[in-house]
Amino acid sequence: MNLANKITLARMALIPLFMFCFVPLPSWIQESSEFIRFLDQHGLVIGVIIFALAAGTDKLDGYVARKYNQITNLGKLLDPLADKLLISVALIMMVQENLIGSWIAVIIIGREIVITALRMIATEQGIALAADRYGKIKMVLQVAAILAVLLNNVPFSLLTDVRVDMILLWLAAGVTLLSGLNYILVNYRLLK
Repeated sequence: MNLANKITLARMALIPLFMFCFVPLPSWIQESSEFIRFLDQHGLVIGVIIFALAAGTDKLDGYVARKYNQITNLGKLLDPLADKLLISVALIMMVQENLIGSWIAVIIIGREIVITALRMIATEQGIALAADRYGKIKMVLQVAAILAVLLNNVPFSLLTDVRVDMILLWLAAGVTLLSGLNYILVNYRLLK
């Protein structure tokens, strides 16, 4: 297995750690050790760091794959899967903690399911559908919005009363919808 794929797998391995840090632990577990208490008190901050690190590896694995000619079919499968899992888990956890409305998660996760289905159909026909630039912009906006919401609008709240985190979230949902529609329209012709 090459380095680029190992980086992608590391991103996937960070997802359960993010989940563990994000979820408040029951009191009987908190009392079990000092380390668990520390995790419970600082879990959100640690979770945000893990999420940011995981999201950052998305750019890194692609760079390594292209620079060192390590592009593989496994990487083409794992990279978008890792992205979808990371974003979906974060959104579901945020809905569970009442940080965002469920409709935002439905829009974003629903788009990913539709695009994945389209890619599966294309694969069965021997067509490889690459990600487009709108999909990359969508991912950056989703990561920025999730980080802003998890940080409760910090650092923006230090500068303004405007809920920049919610603006980023709405923008991410809008771009997610538009990029999905664009992807379908552009690639539907290939599948006829």
